[in-house]
Amino acid sequence: MEKIRKQNVMGWISYSFSLFLTCVWAFWGIIENFHEGWYHESFIQNIGLLFLQYLSPMFLFLFLTLISVWKQRVGALLFLLVGIGLSFWFNKFNFFVLLPFFLLASLFWFGQISNKKQKYKVTVILPLFILIIFSVEPVYRVSTRYNDGNFGMRVIKSNGVSLIWAPEGPGWPDDGVNWYEADSLCKYLTEDGLSIATTQQNIWRLPTVEEAVRSMHRHGINCMGRLNASGTPEYENEPDKETPLWNPHTMVIYWWTGTEIDSTHASIITYNGKIRKREKKYGPGSLGFRAVKKFQKGNK
Repeated sequence: MEKIRKQNVMGWISYSFSLFLTCVWAFWGIIENFHEGWYHESFIQNIGLLFLQYLSPMFLFLFLTLISVWKQRVGALLFLLVGIGLSFWFNKFNFFVLLPFFLLASLFWFGQISNKKQKYKVTVILPLFILIIFSVEPVYRVSTRYNDGNFGMRVIKSNGVSLIWAPEGPGWPDDGVNWYEADSLCKYLTEDGLSIATTQQNIWRLPTVEEAVRSMHRHGINCMGRLNASGTPEYENEPDKETPLWNPHTMVIYWWTGTEIDSTHASIITYNGKIRKREKKYGPGSLGFRAVKKFQKGNK
């Protein structure tokens, strides 16, 4: 009797933990998809990215959970194999990544699952419910983004700033660079912002944090951003990945600023106006920049 009770407890823990991880990945996947994904002009490409990149961890845990409810030991072996496979995939042993798989493999192996029909339903319905609930706001936000199609040089004269932002090209690339590359490209950028000179021009530069915050827009209107006493951005209306500043159809969602924190770190700004600290040598594809120069009468 005591043995059966322990098996039931282990079965309940293993199922609950596996379902929890499935739901966590459902939440993460849908939030991240509309934060850093969904930038293609093609609906098919966006859907493909959603399922292949952002929801694949959820589907993996959903599959493993359903198999484990059906046959605990088969599921246990699959959890173990997936954990080992991920270790080879990442080409290194990561204890914190592998621990959940090994823990679930052990619990499902020795546990006992009851009320299987009910668990099948909950396993499918709960993650689906999370996907629906947490996709409502981002789907609406992304589908109503303002895009005037003008990715040329833009003038922002409002909220205490008067800046010209570089056109699409070397001063506003579609891919990521580190801070050192961004700073150097600005220095060599020609007057029209469309090419790189062989000598320093020192016309363009990276915007400061305050300039970037004060320039953020939503639906073509300045968000009236400012830095409070603690240096945290505050907005009357939260910015989004929209023109005139951002291109909604590139993977870049962060920009470098010229505000250096120390010799190895600088501030970046997210399209929604948040400020973060990053190492200057950091340069993923989602972290780019857009050069600026002061607006003066007669500027082109």
